Amino acid sequence: MPKSTRPEPAWEGMGTPVKRTSRDIRTANRYEVLRQIIAESPTSRQELAAATGLSLATVATLVGELLELRMITEVGFEDSAGGRPRGLVAVNSSGGALIGVDIAETYVHVELFDLGLNVLARAEEDVRAGESLPEQVVGHVAAAVGSVVTQAGIEGARVLGVGVSVPGQVDRATGTSEYAPNWDWHDVPLLNLLTEHIAYPLYLDNPLRASAVAELWFGAARGRGDAVVVNLGTGVGAGLVLGGGLHRGVSNSAGEWGHTTMVLDGRLCRCGNHGCVETYVGARGIMLNLREIGPDSALLHPDDQTATIDALARGLAADDPVARRAVHETARYLGAGVADLVNLFNPEIVVLSSWVARTLGEPLLHEVREAVARHALPRPLAATEIVLSPIPTDPVCLGAATFALEGALQTAGQRNGKRTTLARSTTPARSRTTASPS
Repeated sequence: MPKSTRPEPAWEGMGTPVKRTSRDIRTANRYEVLRQIIAESPTSRQELAAATGLSLATVATLVGELLELRMITEVGFEDSAGGRPRGLVAVNSSGGALIGVDIAETYVHVELFDLGLNVLARAEEDVRAGESLPEQVVGHVAAAVGSVVTQAGIEGARVLGVGVSVPGQVDRATGTSEYAPNWDWHDVPLLNLLTEHIAYPLYLDNPLRASAVAELWFGAARGRGDAVVVNLGTGVGAGLVLGGGLHRGVSNSAGEWGHTTMVLDGRLCRCGNHGCVETYVGARGIMLNLREIGPDSALLHPDDQTATIDALARGLAADDPVARRAVHETARYLGAGVADLVNLFNPEIVVLSSWVARTLGEPLLHEVREAVARHALPRPLAATEIVLSPIPTDPVCLGAATFALEGALQTAGQRNGKRTTLARSTTPARSRTTASPS
């Protein structure tokens, strides 16, 4: 793919911007209205006003802009008690495509979505040991992005943007991976490297924010004002939703819970400290737990964390005592760490997400709930639900795609009032006879 020019970073509609201009506010409102339309299609302007808290006049203006951008379409009317029928709008799924990239230590997973955030194509590249140089990772990303575009059979002009999630600390404004401890990356200009291979607008963030946004839009955190999304993979962290919005922190570094101290003078972590949460509940930490319990266990695959976690899941299903003990030990640590999050943030819900949580599933969830109950204060615990992520696709890819959508809306808002058509609508008209309030 040819080289592209990277756009200015999107306004942090789900974050905490330093300065908010009238354009910023308008972009945020446009983003929120589109988010509601995606979640509730078809819907009326009146329902959108009620769901977003914006005035009906403001919603009508924003809906008009989204119609002109071909991101949504009119789909008929619904009956209104005592008044004129209400016009309905829905997302124009064919009005563009979004790509989400999940860069992890052992794989690069990419998904291509329509504007309704339905998955149209998937691709995955293995990242083998010794392939962690930035140029090697970029090569995997470029190959997977090219693959999903080809699979979907879409024109490149329809791709509105690519959201890229990379583990560790990220400077969203400059597109820099500031620190990725598992790869010993420091100040890697990742998006500049990607623009040499990918001809679409690019937006960088990390998996904590991506998975939190995915849960906020479509998952267990939808409709919740305060939520914590715990990512359990090779790395560990916590995406924070506070006051209904994504909490990034002053340097976009909030959520590095995996590098808080669990055990004084404990296991050495790749960040250089000892006793971090990640060293006890991340994939490598679970392998160490298993090794301490059953050093000769057939469940342990010393050089393959994915195979080990898969074997543990099969062992749990077969009621293997070593598997049960290893998961119980992991849940002891994880439960203590989650209890700290419950006490600190008093969330409505804690969501266990990412591939380790998905693989170990309900047995892990059950043990974690019991462990949290032993450590959390009764009052915040009583208000907190602890669940597995219900999102059927890769939540990091889904969240990364929403960053690309945010960027597309930002770019549209920066065109000095020029009306730009992103794609032509092909969505057929529909009608609805009863309201479905948000």
